[in-house]
Amino acid sequence: MAAHQPAEPPGRGGGAAAALAGLLLLDLPAPRRDPSEIHRAVEEVLSRPEFRPAARPLLDRIWTWVLARLGELLASLTATTAGSVVGLVLFAAILALLAVLAVRFARTMSRSPEVEAAIVAAPRRSAAAWRAEAEAHEAAGEWRQAVRCRYRALVADLSTHGVVEEVPGRTSGEYRGEVARNLPAAAEAFAGATEVFDRAWYGRRPTGEEEAVRFRDLAGRVLERVPG
Repeated sequence: MAAHQPAEPPGRGGGAAAALAGLLLLDLPAPRRDPSEIHRAVEEVLSRPEFRPAARPLLDRIWTWVLARLGELLASLTATTAGSVVGLVLFAAILALLAVLAVRFARTMSRSPEVEAAIVAAPRRSAAAWRAEAEAHEAAGEWRQAVRCRYRALVADLSTHGVVEEVPGRTSGEYRGEVARNLPAAAEAFAGATEVFDRAWYGRRPTGEEEAVRFRDLAGRVLERVPG
């Protein structure tokens, strides 16, 4: 029968760990910097522009201030039971006045002239104008820009015939969907032309005369299938 091992005295393991930790601490070098110096260095680093919190937009700060003042006003108006009804009515009137002022302010705001001109003019540019620009880019060897202009000309042509709705900001994938729905016979050719455009313009693939010629061929196939 095996003999039982004597039980380890309570606290022996903890004492050994404490002794080991003490030996390790004896090997650590003494701090060479004053704590106040370290504190100043940390504050200096955190005061740099990259660590500063981003400034809140002006309108956000104004809105926060208005809400805080309205909250204080509502609290003061409803401090007593007798004045709670009158206070709520007055508070609602103030909110209505602020809403009217906000609507009038929004109506007086207008887009930047450059943005407005771009939004209005973009859909009205004719296919012939786009093709003229494409030819100028091709003559200068700017094939990527030429493919882009040829694509815009194709979209303008399809818009004139009611196949697609030319809208600023619409993606090439959305135009592909419209052509597939409204002119299925040209869907394959238009998809190929769109792929050439996407690779050149968005994918920034190497684009040369070969890609420009391929796009013109595919665009011609699309327009051949447009009803006269």
